Amino acid sequence: MRIKKYYIVLIIVSFFSATQYVAAQAKRIITLSSAISETVNALGYGKNILATDVTSVSPEEINRLPKVSRNRSFSVESITAYRPDLILVPEGDFSKENLYQFKSLGIRVVTIRQEFSVQGATKFIRQIAAAIGDKARGEQLAQKTESNINTTLSQLKKGSKSPKVLFIYARGVGTMNVAGKGSSIDEIIKLAGGKNAILEFSDFKPYTTEALIKSNPDVILMFDFGLSSLGGRAAFLDLPGVSYTNAGKNKKIIEMNGPLLINFSNRLPEAIKALNNRIL
Repeated sequence: MRIKKYYIVLIIVSFFSATQYVAAQAKRIITLSSAISETVNALGYGKNILATDVTSVSPEEINRLPKVSRNRSFSVESITAYRPDLILVPEGDFSKENLYQFKSLGIRVVTIRQEFSVQGATKFIRQIAAAIGDKARGEQLAQKTESNINTTLSQLKKGSKSPKVLFIYARGVGTMNVAGKGSSIDEIIKLAGGKNAILEFSDFKPYTTEALIKSNPDVILMFDFGLSSLGGRAAFLDLPGVSYTNAGKNKKIIEMNGPLLINFSNRLPEAIKALNNRIL
């Protein structure tokens, strides 16, 4: 009788262990930010991604996946239609109601907090690997990324002084903002050997001609789509006040890929090197 009970307990333990193992190994993933999508792909799980958000455009195989968001807004129905077993989403992008809905449907949601620093980039990779259920591969990628960052930082070009860089986020002339201190842009500018031209406030504030002239940047940095939305480099140089700045006089207007600049994940070394080459 005791032997029979032993086998029953063993079967139950085995069943729950197997269930836990399957749950820990994400097979059907939805990723809801460019940085998350790129990192999952870099970890070797790109084939497990069913759909992404609209910002996930790199690499090309990720860009080809279906999108479940429009302008950063999501619907529960569009996501559940793919029957995911794991949703990876930036912290704060889901409401408490959304989280409850997915939980009630038995779908695991892991919110990812991102810190815009070298340490934050490796922490980000480890968070995602743990959520997928492959900490070992996450540790490998985190260590490789950290090593590449250190090598990149040691090889950066250096000038006689750090150039003042003004970042402008633009979606047409009617929507222009500048980046202050504490933003992801502020951190990538510092890592690349520059200094942010705007230190009077944190995060982003609307662009004004007065602020542009007062900050007098050596370099004006924009996302590639932002500069295009303003009509390109020549059109931007004709905007009021630009010709009064060092950047305008020297035509030092540069555009870069947005996700590369602000993702702060495994491509951070590439971002630092690319920006350093453009501003110095």
